[in-house]
Amino acid sequence: VQLVESGGASAQTGGSLRLSCAVSGSTASRYCMGWFRQRSGDEREGVASIISDGTTTYADSVKGRFTIAQDSAKNTMYLQENSLKTEDAAMYSCGVDSPPCLVDRVYRHGGQGIEVTVSA
Repeated sequence: VQLVESGGASAQTGGSLRLSCAVSGSTASRYCMGWFRQRSGDEREGVASIISDGTTTYADSVKGRFTIAQDSAKNTMYLQENSLKTEDAAMYSCGVDSPPCLVDRVYRHGGQGIEVTVSA
């Protein structure tokens, strides 16, 4: 399984970005996919997750501002980031694995990540 992140990499505070995660290879019919981020010098933080049935979970820090979605036909997952804050700047990565689908979990398969910058 391979995952490749893409999308807008910079925005101003209050702005929006959409990240994409293209998944290739074989995945189970029931799976958990999610986004996590890591700022320089900080620990990894789970951002959002989505189960194959569409159930979503969010970290408190992004709830109400970020939306995770999937397009099964395109094998792609998205993270819409709105009302961006400077503290949202980080390296964002996507992952996929079998359930359970906790927002702050380690995924067996992950992408290389994409840097997101947010300027004041």
